[in-house]
Amino acid sequence: MENMWDRAEPEEAGICPELLAEAEDYIAAQHKQLYSFLLVRGGKLAHERYYQGRTADDLMELRSATKSFVTTLIGIALEDGLLDSLDREVYGFFPEELPPSPSPLAEETTVRHLLTMTSGLYWQTGKRLGERWIHRMHRSPDWVRFILRLPVEPGLRGAFLYRSPDSHLLSAMLTRISGRPALDYAQEKLFAPLGIAGAQWSADPQGHTAGHIGLRLRAQDMARFGQMILREGEWQGRRLVPAGWIREASRPHSEGLPAYGRYGYQWWCGPVGGQESFCALGHGGQLISIFPELDLVAVFTGNPNAGHYRHPRGILERFVLPGLR
Repeated sequence: MENMWDRAEPEEAGICPELLAEAEDYIAAQHKQLYSFLLVRGGKLAHERYYQGRTADDLMELRSATKSFVTTLIGIALEDGLLDSLDREVYGFFPEELPPSPSPLAEETTVRHLLTMTSGLYWQTGKRLGERWIHRMHRSPDWVRFILRLPVEPGLRGAFLYRSPDSHLLSAMLTRISGRPALDYAQEKLFAPLGIAGAQWSADPQGHTAGHIGLRLRAQDMARFGQMILREGEWQGRRLVPAGWIREASRPHSEGLPAYGRYGYQWWCGPVGGQESFCALGHGGQLISIFPELDLVAVFTGNPNAGHYRHPRGILERFVLPGLR
């Protein structure tokens, strides 16, 4: 694997090494589902640990952290002129898949509704982000048709509800406007410029790259993406994503959920340990956490099939943020 990182000892990067040592003991005792823990500060990789037999060469399943990559591709598509407005009505991209008589409210669903998860599509999600009908969608022969046949609840239009169908419809839309799956678009526009090779990304039965889960990257690849986002779209002197898009995507657009934060465009937003941050989050402890004012990116990966797991945010609050200088 090509190494594109300058490295620094934690102390050189202003990270307390004694607290990091305590963090390792804490992870061994309390976070046995974790696979990796990386810290990048000042653009330098200052901490990198792997657990449960995982190594730097292993692809990690990002689960719902995938969503933040999809919204980044939407920003690139806007810049490329493939999409003219976030207020574009989405159902018009899928004339063949529409039900015979879609409701007017459904047809008024916009790209912005999907980005903010405020579409109002009928769905049930628990307090820990478990989605009651997600497996039904995955078992359906056509995920896009399944989504487009969900009724819209008028009382929920404009209100946040964590809803993976919104994210998958974004990816399917990206296929329609770019003429290729999101994975292929990402390879050219994002992964190759970042030096990410060997990415894997699952697809629905029609070949649309999954918009809500399914991306598999190495932990260092996740850190590269996070560092590019921290630098507002720049990587090694090259602009990959418009800075304005990243600022807009990473600010709150809805109340979100108290346990996770407010919600931007497929990013969770809110303070961690008293420090402003935003993050990509996936089941099992997948986390790309970005602290712009601290020049810090933290990456965690874990068992994507864990039944119960601790949010790794606590590691940052207890062992990383207090020791920064």
